[in-house]
Amino acid sequence: MAGRFFVGLMSGTSVDGVDAIVADFSAARPVVLSSYHLPFSPDLRACLLRLARPFAGELDAASEAGLALAEVYAQASLAAIAGAGLAPAEIAAIGCHGQTVRHRPERGYTLQIGAPAALAERTGIMVIADFRAADLAAGGQGAPLAPGFHAAMLADPAVPRIVLNLGGIANITRLVPGERVVGFDCGPANILMDAWTERHLQQPFDRDGAWARSGSVIGPLLQRMLAEPFFALPPPKSTGRDLFDLHWLARHLDGSEAPADVQATLLELTASTVSAAIRSVSNPSSSAALEVVACGGGAFNPALMDALAARNAPARTLSSTHLGLAPETIEPLAFAWLACARLDGRPGNLPDVTGASGPRVLGAVYPAPD
Repeated sequence: MAGRFFVGLMSGTSVDGVDAIVADFSAARPVVLSSYHLPFSPDLRACLLRLARPFAGELDAASEAGLALAEVYAQASLAAIAGAGLAPAEIAAIGCHGQTVRHRPERGYTLQIGAPAALAERTGIMVIADFRAADLAAGGQGAPLAPGFHAAMLADPAVPRIVLNLGGIANITRLVPGERVVGFDCGPANILMDAWTERHLQQPFDRDGAWARSGSVIGPLLQRMLAEPFFALPPPKSTGRDLFDLHWLARHLDGSEAPADVQATLLELTASTVSAAIRSVSNPSSSAALEVVACGGGAFNPALMDALAARNAPARTLSSTHLGLAPETIEPLAFAWLACARLDGRPGNLPDVTGASGPRVLGAVYPAPD
């Protein structure tokens, strides 16, 4: 099969597993040939969640978890490659985001684990990883990085568009013809709802938002959460599990709340902060219809999508499936695109988005073993 094939891997702040895609970059627009999701084992997931906060022995734990991740990444990559009807030798490179265990751009660093050298050995394929470091070194946030991909692949010359990623964290990319790209993290998308569901229902997520629909929004709780300073910060800005976790939520609870009502309020928090972010970058005087294109796991939550559609009106809110891309493939495809850009020597960041002093070629190369 003739083509230029890359694997993209993404494991995000939801810490549920790894999404792998194989894409052909031989044409102007990449074509996704296969996708594969491999859940984390309960033990690995528990370790990764624990690493979100400092503890004694965390360096050993992070190193061991990185090696375990490399094995999971290898399994997912090889399964996706087989699903595309390809052999590992036909893959140009694997673009591996790794698992973020610290994100402290205000201190000049971010940390993603995943043992990329071990991944290259395990698969026999070149691995490109550590995408955020060069942007941070240039004074940027190191995130979000997907807007460069969104601008290259999802912009429409006739339609103003917001790409809304609803992973653990929500982030937006504004794509308006003739204007600069704007992108930033808005705040929590699924991260708090998933954690609260796991604590009270022993389930990894609130399927279809049914539990949130069963509750009622607690106005005072919502207002306390909306007072979080991060929401008022101007871009460039990025965030993650370092801020938004159950410890953060606990500071806003008074202990009298019904769990289902808290879940309803967390969904409202996501919808409110996302819609506020979209309004902040929208042009109310424009006569062109705005599209909000949702991707990531939250795009499969009809309760969240309904709430967003109501708040974003008259803009149309739709899933990325309407653009021919499954919601779960866009982020791993972005890191396949970044790997391709690295090999071609093209910058992958957008300084207007991250705050870096200039465009930078992103990613460290771990060659395939001889």
